[in-house]
Amino acid sequence: MPGEKESLNQETEAKKGLSRRDFLVTGGTAVAVDALISITPARAVAAAASPSPADASIPASKGYLVYDNKKCAGCTTCMLSCTLAHYGVQNLSRSRIQIMQDSFAKFPHDVKMAPCRQCQAPVCVMNCPVGAAYVDTENGNVRRIDSKKCIGCKTCIKMCPQQPHRTVWVLIEGKGKSSKCDLCIDTPFWNQKGGPGGKQACVETCPMMAIKFVTEMPDQTETEGYDVNLRNEHWLNLGLVDNSTVVPPKMPEWKTTMPKEVKR
Repeated sequence: MPGEKESLNQETEAKKGLSRRDFLVTGGTAVAVDALISITPARAVAAAASPSPADASIPASKGYLVYDNKKCAGCTTCMLSCTLAHYGVQNLSRSRIQIMQDSFAKFPHDVKMAPCRQCQAPVCVMNCPVGAAYVDTENGNVRRIDSKKCIGCKTCIKMCPQQPHRTVWVLIEGKGKSSKCDLCIDTPFWNQKGGPGGKQACVETCPMMAIKFVTEMPDQTETEGYDVNLRNEHWLNLGLVDNSTVVPPKMPEWKTTMPKEVKR
Protein backbone atom coordinates (compact mmCIF):
# COMPACT_ATOMS: atom_id res chain seq x y z
CA MET A 1 0.00 0.00 0.00
CA PRO A 2 1.19 3.58 -0.58
CA GLY A 3 0.96 4.42 3.12
CA GLU A 4 2.99 1.38 4.10
CA LYS A 5 5.70 2.16 1.50
CA GLU A 6 6.02 5.76 2.73
CA SER A 7 6.33 4.57 6.32
CA LEU A 8 8.94 2.02 5.29
CA ASN A 9 10.96 4.69 3.45
CA GLN A 10 10.92 6.95 6.50
CA GLU A 11 12.14 4.11 8.70
CA THR A 12 14.93 3.32 6.25
CA GLU A 13 16.07 6.96 6.21
CA ALA A 14 16.00 7.08 10.00
CA LYS A 15 18.18 3.97 10.21
CA LYS A 16 20.70 5.51 7.83
CA GLY A 17 20.94 8.49 10.17
CA LEU A 18 21.37 10.83 7.20
CA SER A 19 18.57 11.87 4.90
CA ARG A 20 19.04 12.49 1.20
CA ARG A 21 18.51 16.19 1.78
CA ASP A 22 21.07 16.26 4.59
CA PHE A 23 23.51 14.40 2.38
CA LEU A 24 23.13 16.93 -0.44
CA VAL A 25 23.45 19.87 1.94
CA THR A 26 26.55 18.43 3.57
CA GLY A 27 28.13 17.55 0.24
CA GLY A 28 27.39 21.00 -1.11
CA THR A 29 29.00 22.60 1.89
CA ALA A 30 32.17 20.55 1.42
CA VAL A 31 32.37 21.51 -2.24
CA ALA A 32 31.83 25.17 -1.35
CA VAL A 33 34.66 25.07 1.18
CA ASP A 34 37.06 23.52 -1.34
CA ALA A 35 36.05 26.13 -3.92
CA LEU A 36 36.56 28.92 -1.41
CA ILE A 37 40.05 27.68 -0.60
CA SER A 38 40.95 27.49 -4.28
CA ILE A 39 39.90 31.08 -5.04
CA THR A 40 40.97 32.76 -1.81
CA PRO A 41 43.93 35.08 -2.46
CA ALA A 42 47.21 33.90 -1.00
CA ARG A 43 47.53 37.10 1.02
CA ALA A 44 44.23 36.42 2.83
CA VAL A 45 45.17 32.82 3.51
CA ALA A 46 48.60 33.87 4.72
CA ALA A 47 47.03 36.34 7.11
CA ALA A 48 44.79 33.63 8.48
CA ALA A 49 47.84 31.44 8.91
CA SER A 50 49.83 34.06 10.83
CA PRO A 51 51.36 32.76 14.05
CA SER A 52 49.11 32.77 17.09
CA PRO A 53 50.28 32.56 20.72
CA ALA A 54 49.70 28.80 20.55
CA ASP A 55 52.15 28.57 17.63
CA ALA A 56 54.86 30.60 19.36
CA SER A 57 56.51 27.37 20.43
CA ILE A 58 57.48 26.57 16.82
CA PRO A 59 61.13 27.66 16.48
CA ALA A 60 62.13 29.81 13.52
CA SER A 61 64.18 28.22 10.78
CA LYS A 62 67.88 29.05 10.74
CA GLY A 63 68.00 29.18 6.97
CA TYR A 64 66.07 30.75 4.07
CA LEU A 65 66.37 31.14 0.31
CA VAL A 66 66.01 34.65 -1.10
CA TYR A 67 66.11 35.49 -4.77
CA ASP A 68 66.23 38.30 -7.31
CA ASN A 69 63.53 37.96 -9.97
CA LYS A 70 65.24 40.61 -12.10
CA LYS A 71 68.39 38.49 -12.34
CA CYS A 72 66.60 35.22 -13.09
CA ALA A 73 66.95 34.19 -16.74
CA GLY A 74 64.32 31.45 -16.50
CA CYS A 75 66.84 28.78 -17.52
CA THR A 76 65.48 26.28 -14.91
CA THR A 77 69.01 25.21 -13.96
CA CYS A 78 67.99 25.44 -10.30
CA MET A 79 65.04 23.10 -10.90
CA LEU A 80 67.15 20.52 -12.70
CA SER A 81 69.91 20.59 -10.09
CA CYS A 82 67.30 20.21 -7.34
CA THR A 83 65.91 17.02 -8.85
CA LEU A 84 69.38 15.67 -9.63
CA ALA A 85 70.50 16.17 -6.04
CA HIS A 86 67.37 14.66 -4.48
CA TYR A 87 66.24 12.04 -7.01
CA GLY A 88 69.16 11.48 -9.38
CA VAL A 89 67.12 12.49 -12.45
CA GLN A 90 66.40 15.65 -14.39
CA ASN A 91 62.66 16.16 -13.94
CA LEU A 92 61.12 19.62 -13.70
CA SER A 93 57.92 18.18 -12.22
CA ARG A 94 59.82 16.91 -9.17
CA SER A 95 61.65 20.15 -8.47
CA ARG A 96 61.17 21.69 -5.04
CA ILE A 97 61.84 25.15 -6.41
CA GLN A 98 59.55 26.49 -9.13
CA ILE A 99 60.21 28.93 -11.98
CA MET A 100 57.09 30.51 -13.50
CA GLN A 101 57.34 32.03 -16.97
CA ASP A 102 54.81 34.25 -18.73
CA SER A 103 55.62 34.71 -22.41
CA PHE A 104 53.09 37.54 -22.72
CA ALA A 105 54.38 39.61 -19.78
CA LYS A 106 57.07 42.24 -19.93
CA PHE A 107 60.26 42.35 -17.89
CA PRO A 108 60.52 42.03 -14.92
CA HIS A 109 57.15 40.29 -14.62
CA ASP A 110 57.84 37.61 -17.23
CA VAL A 111 59.78 35.34 -14.85
CA LYS A 112 59.10 34.64 -11.19
CA MET A 113 60.90 32.35 -8.79
CA ALA A 114 59.06 30.36 -6.13
CA PRO A 115 61.19 28.56 -3.52
CA CYS A 116 59.85 27.36 -0.18
CA ARG A 117 59.63 30.20 2.35
CA GLN A 118 60.43 28.14 5.47
CA CYS A 119 57.47 30.00 7.00
CA GLN A 120 57.45 31.36 10.52
CA ALA A 121 54.07 29.68 10.96
CA PRO A 122 54.39 26.53 8.81
CA VAL A 123 50.79 25.55 8.07
CA CYS A 124 52.02 22.40 6.33
CA VAL A 125 53.56 21.26 9.61
CA MET A 126 50.66 22.37 11.78
CA ASN A 127 48.03 20.58 9.68
CA CYS A 128 49.72 17.31 8.74
CA PRO A 129 47.56 14.58 10.34
CA VAL A 130 50.40 12.07 10.74
CA GLY A 131 53.40 14.26 11.55
CA ALA A 132 55.11 13.63 8.22
CA ALA A 133 55.64 17.39 7.87
CA TYR A 134 57.80 18.44 10.77
CA VAL A 135 60.38 20.89 12.10
CA ASP A 136 63.85 19.33 12.06
CA THR A 137 65.25 20.69 15.30
CA GLU A 138 68.49 18.77 14.79
CA ASN A 139 69.18 20.56 11.50
CA GLY A 140 68.47 24.23 12.06
CA ASN A 141 64.68 23.95 12.49
CA VAL A 142 64.20 23.44 8.77
CA ARG A 143 60.63 22.56 7.80
CA ARG A 144 60.73 19.15 6.13
CA ILE A 145 58.54 16.26 4.98
CA ASP A 146 59.31 12.64 5.83
CA SER A 147 58.22 10.72 2.72
CA LYS A 148 58.17 7.45 4.66
CA LYS A 149 55.49 8.82 7.00
CA CYS A 150 53.51 10.64 4.31
CA ILE A 151 50.16 8.97 3.57
CA GLY A 152 49.47 11.01 0.44
CA CYS A 153 46.48 12.96 1.78
CA LYS A 154 47.75 16.22 0.18
CA THR A 155 46.71 18.26 3.25
CA CYS A 156 50.03 20.11 3.26
CA ILE A 157 49.59 21.00 -0.41
CA LYS A 158 46.07 22.32 0.12
CA MET A 159 47.09 24.33 3.18
CA CYS A 160 50.12 26.03 1.62
CA PRO A 161 48.99 29.65 1.04
CA GLN A 162 51.43 30.32 -1.79
CA GLN A 163 50.80 29.94 -5.52
CA PRO A 164 52.19 27.71 -6.81
CA HIS A 165 52.15 25.59 -3.67
CA ARG A 166 55.63 25.14 -2.25
CA THR A 167 54.82 21.55 -1.34
CA VAL A 168 55.20 19.37 -4.42
CA TRP A 169 53.45 16.09 -5.34
CA VAL A 170 55.90 13.44 -6.55
CA LEU A 171 55.98 9.70 -7.16
CA ILE A 172 58.33 7.88 -4.79
CA GLU A 173 58.66 4.14 -5.32
CA GLY A 174 55.40 4.17 -7.28
CA LYS A 175 53.40 5.97 -4.58
CA GLY A 176 52.27 9.59 -4.53
CA LYS A 177 53.97 11.60 -1.80
CA SER A 178 54.36 15.22 -0.80
CA SER A 179 57.79 16.83 -0.75
CA LYS A 180 59.26 20.26 -0.13
CA CYS A 181 62.55 22.10 0.02
CA ASP A 182 64.76 20.89 2.87
CA LEU A 183 67.63 23.26 2.01
CA CYS A 184 69.46 20.17 0.71
CA ILE A 185 69.77 18.46 4.10
CA ASP A 186 68.96 15.10 2.49
CA THR A 187 70.52 14.81 -0.99
CA PRO A 188 71.30 11.15 -1.76
CA PHE A 189 72.76 12.02 -5.19
CA TRP A 190 74.89 15.04 -4.18
CA ASN A 191 77.93 14.53 -2.02
CA GLN A 192 77.75 17.86 -0.20
CA LYS A 193 76.64 18.91 3.27
CA GLY A 194 73.43 20.92 3.03
CA GLY A 195 71.11 22.75 5.37
CA PRO A 196 72.08 25.79 7.45
CA GLY A 197 75.86 26.02 7.37
CA GLY A 198 76.06 23.88 4.22
CA LYS A 199 75.41 24.23 0.51
CA GLN A 200 72.23 24.29 -1.56
CA ALA A 201 72.19 22.85 -5.09
CA CYS A 202 70.12 25.68 -6.56
CA VAL A 203 72.39 28.34 -5.07
CA GLU A 204 75.56 26.63 -6.25
CA THR A 205 74.41 26.06 -9.83
CA CYS A 206 72.45 29.22 -10.69
CA PRO A 207 74.47 30.80 -13.54
CA MET A 208 73.01 34.24 -12.78
CA MET A 209 73.64 34.01 -9.02
CA ALA A 210 69.98 34.95 -8.54
CA ILE A 211 69.48 32.78 -5.42
CA LYS A 212 71.12 33.29 -2.05
CA PHE A 213 71.05 31.47 1.28
CA VAL A 214 70.52 33.73 4.32
CA THR A 215 70.11 33.10 8.03
CA GLU A 216 67.92 36.10 8.86
CA MET A 217 64.17 35.61 8.46
CA PRO A 218 62.82 37.69 5.53
CA ASP A 219 59.70 39.79 5.83
CA GLN A 220 56.76 37.38 6.05
CA THR A 221 54.30 39.67 4.25
CA GLU A 222 53.34 37.68 1.16
CA THR A 223 56.56 37.08 -0.86
CA GLU A 224 57.98 40.59 -1.19
CA GLY A 225 60.50 40.00 1.59
CA TYR A 226 62.07 37.10 -0.32
CA ASP A 227 62.51 38.98 -3.61
CA VAL A 228 65.63 41.05 -2.89
CA ASN A 229 68.24 42.97 -4.86
CA LEU A 230 71.22 40.72 -5.53
CA ARG A 231 72.65 42.90 -8.31
CA ASN A 232 75.99 44.70 -8.21
CA GLU A 233 77.22 47.87 -9.89
CA HIS A 234 77.70 46.10 -13.20
CA TRP A 235 73.95 45.56 -13.46
CA LEU A 236 73.45 49.24 -12.69
CA ASN A 237 75.75 50.15 -15.57
CA LEU A 238 73.48 48.13 -17.83
CA GLY A 239 70.52 50.25 -16.73
CA LEU A 240 68.85 47.52 -14.64
CA VAL A 241 67.56 49.74 -11.84
CA ASP A 242 64.73 49.41 -9.33
CA ASN A 243 62.99 52.65 -10.34
CA SER A 244 63.24 55.37 -12.94
CA THR A 245 64.72 57.94 -10.53
CA VAL A 246 68.03 56.06 -10.32
CA VAL A 247 70.53 57.34 -12.85
CA PRO A 248 73.08 54.76 -13.96
CA PRO A 249 76.68 55.96 -13.77
CA LYS A 250 78.31 56.97 -16.99
CA MET A 251 80.41 54.41 -18.68
CA PRO A 252 84.13 55.19 -18.39
CA GLU A 253 85.70 56.99 -21.30
CA TRP A 254 88.40 54.97 -22.91
CA LYS A 255 91.26 57.02 -24.26
CA THR A 256 93.01 55.54 -27.19
CA THR A 257 96.38 56.60 -28.49
CA MET A 258 97.38 56.18 -32.03
CA PRO A 259 100.59 54.26 -32.51
CA LYS A 260 103.53 56.30 -33.58
CA GLU A 261 104.39 56.14 -37.20
CA VAL A 262 107.02 53.58 -37.77
CA LYS A 263 109.98 54.96 -39.63
CA ARG A 264 111.28 52.86 -42.42
